[in-house]
Amino acid sequence: MAQKKVPMRQCIGCREMKPKRELIRVVKSPEGVISLDPKGKMPGRGTYICPQASCLAKARKSKGMERALSTAIPLEIYESLEAQLEAVEHG
Repeated sequence: MAQKKVPMRQCIGCREMKPKRELIRVVKSPEGVISLDPKGKMPGRGTYICPQASCLAKARKSKGMERALSTAIPLEIYESLEAQLEAVEHG
């Protein structure tokens, strides 16, 4: 029996391909609201990031998230991402 294919996604920070399950999805809803999608099921345009502050910093510096979601990312979104990443790292 063939092994099930693992869906891979690229981290917007470090640009590495990793299994989708290891990454956090950031989604822009059809209404234009940007939020974290821990289950990976929300409708809208998504991008993925490693659960590490260093990847978030790289994504922020390169404006990778803005390009991926084709919208400006408010400061609050980066702050809530940082808080949630810290919770993931320490939790």
